[in-house]
Amino acid sequence: MLTLPATVTIAEARDTLARLAQDATAEPGAELTLDASTLSRFDTSALAVLLECRRIAQARGKRFALLHAPARLVDLARLYGIGPLLMP
Repeated sequence: MLTLPATVTIAEARDTLARLAQDATAEPGAELTLDASTLSRFDTSALAVLLECRRIAQARGKRFALLHAPARLVDLARLYGIGPLLMP
């Protein structure tokens, strides 16, 4: 399981995605799982990071799962119409 950092804004998005993409290649199993329980400060860049992680998982033939998403992140994903992609 991979863990999102406490902050994912436009300033951290590139580095966060690079780290997650690298870690995803070493992640065993049929599912790429991200734990968002520590995520407390974010903007729409977090959604872009999550969508890219989902794409990475699919490219490797894995399912994607996001756990413990903060309510504000869920609301933001729904607002942009991508809730079902990230949190089915």
